[in-house]
Amino acid sequence: MNFFYVIRWKQIRNISIIILTSLAAAMFLYLNTGAMETFLTKDGPKAIYKGKRGVSLTFDILWGENQAVHILEQLKKEKVTSATFFLSGSWAEGHSHIVEKIAEAGYEIGLLGYEYKDYSEIDDAAIKKDILKGLEVFEKLDVPYKKYLRAPTGHFDKRLLSIANNLGFTVVHWSINTNDWKSPGTGPIINSVKNAENGDIILLHASDSAKQTANALPGILKELQKKNLKLTTVSENLVEGKWDTREIH
Repeated sequence: MNFFYVIRWKQIRNISIIILTSLAAAMFLYLNTGAMETFLTKDGPKAIYKGKRGVSLTFDILWGENQAVHILEQLKKEKVTSATFFLSGSWAEGHSHIVEKIAEAGYEIGLLGYEYKDYSEIDDAAIKKDILKGLEVFEKLDVPYKKYLRAPTGHFDKRLLSIANNLGFTVVHWSINTNDWKSPGTGPIINSVKNAENGDIILLHASDSAKQTANALPGILKELQKKNLKLTTVSENLVEGKWDTREIH
């Protein structure tokens, strides 16, 4: 009888090991497929402004279509295969053909809310409503998006971090602002990346206000190549759970 219990215990132990191993493997795959990419620290969710692998060109689009098309053409001409576009839901809704081109080119897509609203100046309910409305458009258009969120105006506070986290989004800011939307000339836009380093997330625009961005791209790429910096998407930049955050008040 004792022999029976010993065999039975060994069987149970082996089955338990198999189950635990399977659960661990499943959890590993889940965390590495991007299903939930919210970055948490002991102090709560944080905004990401810098990664650890390569340099990420990110393009915000809120309105217009001419510059978006020109920038896509320039990226193709320069053989850029890694970039991340943050699209507002209202823009995507009216420009599904360009959204499709962005996706077909293999570029990563994140959410820029729905409308051009300052999240630091509206209440929690309005922030959540704007995010969900933008998300609804993405789902309707079947946009292959990552759960990365950028505040439409770039202004936000801790409330957004909490709301985004509850919705499964990670707030992605930037470490280099080219101010290309001000049309300062291609020279200043290019000069803004001269001090770029590994992990930087570069803010660019592909709205029609950014009239000089497409022409500045070759110079930007040349500066990054001088430093042997590899272009990566935001998700590639944040791989292996390495990132830098900023304290948001």
